[in-house]
Amino acid sequence: MPDPAAMEQVFELVREGETEALRALLAAGLAANLQNARGDGLLMIAAYNGRHAVAQLLLEHGADPGLPNPKGQLPIVGAAYQGDARMVALLLDGGAPVDGAGPDGRTALMTAALFDRAPVVELLLARGADPALRDAKGQTALEAARAMGARVTPGLLAGAMG
Repeated sequence: MPDPAAMEQVFELVREGETEALRALLAAGLAANLQNARGDGLLMIAAYNGRHAVAQLLLEHGADPGLPNPKGQLPIVGAAYQGDARMVALLLDGGAPVDGAGPDGRTALMTAALFDRAPVVELLLARGADPALRDAKGQTALEAARAMGARVTPGLLAGAMG
């Protein structure tokens, strides 16, 4: 069983964007899919904190962009929530499922639409995200965005749905 303090230090390196220190640990055998006590993987932490170089390094070392945390949340959904189109693109390029969803059925497109993250919505649509998918509540990204009062993303989604 890994030392909890040492493990937390590894996750702190990811949060702080310490790419070279993490590179050395990965070269020494650190698992790229390591998860903390809450079940968040290194890639999830990198995605949520906008650590692009760290995320790229983790992907190069075999981190799974489709690995959910115990709540079913995916790194791409975290990046979409943050409005980080660059991270979303990086994760997609690394193999993240464009329409991947957790138990709530919410995809990155739905999350980006809800929070009016227009650049992320545009990117996801361009990469093939399906605007007609419904979450566990039966809502599409367009319906959810309208319900949240988003200003820009409903127009993007309406246009995509024809």
